[in-house]
Amino acid sequence: MNKPTCKEVMMHICDNLGEELNSPRCIEIKAHLENCKTCQHFFKTVEDTIQFYKKYNVQISEEAHNKLLEFLGLKE
Repeated sequence: MNKPTCKEVMMHICDNLGEELNSPRCIEIKAHLENCKTCQHFFKTVEDTIQFYKKYNVQISEEAHNKLLEFLGLKE
């Protein structure tokens, strides 16, 4: 599986906000992410967690899995 591109990430974020990729809100979010070290660190941490999860094929309970998805904001 290929790592998502920045554009794909932005589209995902904006889709979840109900915004178009070139909308003022998405442009503001992109600018914020490009300049905010805290958000960059957060997203790097999430990315690392997902990569470790995939690489080591970690077996955890369904409850723990659901809590992780909820914490990462990935639960639908």
